[in-house]
Order: sequence, then structure tokens, then C-alpha cells
Amino acid sequence: MPTQNLINAGFAGAAVTAAAVAGSLASQPDSEWYQSLDKPSWQPPAVIFPIVWSALYANIAVTSTAVLNEFDRRDEPEAAAAYRKSLATNLALNAGWSWLFFRAHNLTAATVGAGVLAASSIQLANQAATARPRFGKLLGVYAAWTCFATVLTCTVCWRDWRGSKTQSAPGR
Repeated sequence: MPTQNLINAGFAGAAVTAAAVAGSLASQPDSEWYQSLDKPSWQPPAVIFPIVWSALYANIAVTSTAVLNEFDRRDEPEAAAAYRKSLATNLALNAGWSWLFFRAHNLTAATVGAGVLAASSIQLANQAATARPRFGKLLGVYAAWTCFATVLTCTVCWRDWRGSKTQSAPGR
């Protein structure tokens, strides 16, 4: 069992690291395009995002390792396999958002992507809760942040759309 625990930690750690690196490669918060967006006053300061995401990624890796270890301890390989698949899907969605938003500059697609990521994060937390309720609560923090990110992305999208309509209106 200790070997399987290390395998679980390696899987969760590698998956989270890959998502963090892929998302970081796409993120360009200092770009002229991003700086030009009409962001709401309630958006957290830029310095908060790397701090929050580092903590969230660490939480996802540690909690996911514990979830997988618990499923293995209970001899529930189907539950462990389903969780691995959900985690991989979730982290692909996580990294993909940065590419939609910062690289493609597609606010509509980024809003949809954020919503799908939030739904996936809620589902992942629910799966974790089947291993132990506290694991679901720990991943619930991540789910809550992705829900907040969805609202923020949608708000930026709306403000940008509304601003582009106002700027292109006749007589302006």
C-alpha cells in the first residue's frame, strides 16, 4: 500500500503541476489587451491571483492524493479510476481557461469555459466527499473560487461587450 500512496501522490502532483505550468504559460496579466479590459471594482488586486492559485493547486494535489489513498484503502479501484479521470479533466479545463482568455482573447468562450470548470470543480469536490466528507469540503474551496472566477469572467465579458457596443454606436 505505501507504494500505491506514492503513485497516487506522483499522479496528483504531476497533474496539478502540468495544469499550473500550462496555465501560467498562457497567462499574460501585464499585456496591453488585459490592461485595456473594463474590469469591475470588486476584482481582487493582481497580486492576489498567484497567491490564491498556488494555495489552491497545493490543496488540490494534497487532497486528491488523500482521496485516492482512501479509495485504495477501501479497495474501491473503480472510484479511484473515476476520480483520476475527473481530476485530469478538471485540470485540463483549468489550464484551458487561461488559453481561451489570455491568448485567444475570447471572452465569451472563456466565460463558458469558466462555467464548465466550475461545474467540474463542484463535481470533483462531490466525488472527494464520497471518500471522506472533509475531502469534499477541502476541494469545496477550489469549487467556490472557480465559481467566483466564472462570475468575474462573465462580468468582464459583459462590460467589454457593452463597452464595444457603446463605442461603435452611431454618433459617438
